[in-house]
Amino acid sequence: MTTSDRVFLIGPMGAGKSTIGRRLADRLGLAFVDLDTAIESRTGVDIPRIFDIEGEAGFRRREAELLDELTSRRDIVLATGGGAVLDDANRQHLAQRGLVVYLRANVATQLARTRNSQRPLLQGEDPEGRLRAILGTRAPLYESLADLAIDTEDGMPDRIAQRLAHQIRRPGLPHEA
Repeated sequence: MTTSDRVFLIGPMGAGKSTIGRRLADRLGLAFVDLDTAIESRTGVDIPRIFDIEGEAGFRRREAELLDELTSRRDIVLATGGGAVLDDANRQHLAQRGLVVYLRANVATQLARTRNSQRPLLQGEDPEGRLRAILGTRAPLYESLADLAIDTEDGMPDRIAQRLAHQIRRPGLPHEA
């Protein structure tokens, strides 16, 4: 059993980091923060607009600054963006400051879950090919960072959050049966 007051969710877009993260935070009695939403709140514009104005490099710089800040907080479940693991400093912060949970999803699941989104990295003619390329680059990073890994293919966020909560035991909270 693992105990942590800082839980960091990593994985590809469409893996369920935000959906499962909210449920997991409720079960653990922790605050939930979605890194992308926090960036939008801080900048006052949405992620696609940041990409338009500053490009991916500008977005990644903002992401790294906020990830550094948020991984220092206690009592948090943090859903990172899928590409947060690309930065060495981000990987160090995640690995050293909390429990890292890899939410796995295959490309077909990602494609189905992101079909109607406006994610900047999926704009273009071949979103499936793009997802395959992204996952090919990032999956080894997710695997190397993960303290825990769980498949999210079944699409049952409550059940997944419950399973994770059982593995992430917090002192002082009742154990669910």
